[in-house]
Amino acid sequence: MAAGEAEAARVSASAVADEGDPRLTSLRTAVERLRGDLSGYQAWLADREVAERELTVLAEQLAGGVPEDALLSAALLRIAAAVGSVSALAPALGQLREAVELFGVPRHRVQPPVRHGAP
Repeated sequence: MAAGEAEAARVSASAVADEGDPRLTSLRTAVERLRGDLSGYQAWLADREVAERELTVLAEQLAGGVPEDALLSAALLRIAAAVGSVSALAPALGQLREAVELFGVPRHRVQPPVRHGAP
């Protein structure tokens, strides 16, 4: 089997296997929604390129199957930092966060400070 045929077979087998994983479908949908919403957001956004780059990396990783947890977590963090303050993008960003959490990537929460001494 030629190298091109082997790659085509791998991609085809991967696509069939991925169809049974609703997490991948959810993440693909969320990535495309945020890409579309970001594209439609015409106001200046300082870190637009960062968000677009991270969404492209996520889409490429999804083409290969289930992405690594570290990649998902880091990409979500960078995307949230880039677009998190834009209320028009908040619903799509929330959908992306929820899709990433389906892979078991924990939500990062700030813990309240521990008080020492008398209450």
